[in-house]
Amino acid sequence: MPTVLRSHGYQFYFYSHEPNEPPHVHVDKGGASAKFWLMPVALAKNMGYTAVELRQIHRIAEAHQTQLLEKWNEYFDQ
Repeated sequence: MPTVLRSHGYQFYFYSHEPNEPPHVHVDKGGASAKFWLMPVALAKNMGYTAVELRQIHRIAEAHQTQLLEKWNEYFDQ
């Protein structure tokens, strides 16, 4: 479960056993969790975040989309 980004208290990471899914990140903070697709950046699953928090996470993921995709491709060797 490599962490690829920390921003505004959010931890962005991959699960190592999901290489057959499209590029995505999981995001945790304070007991809440979400999954965001990276191409394009879009919410896939939410477990506990408010709409305001989801918009903030979406903005962060968009701002770091290139970096997150590079990390995904490096990790899963695509």
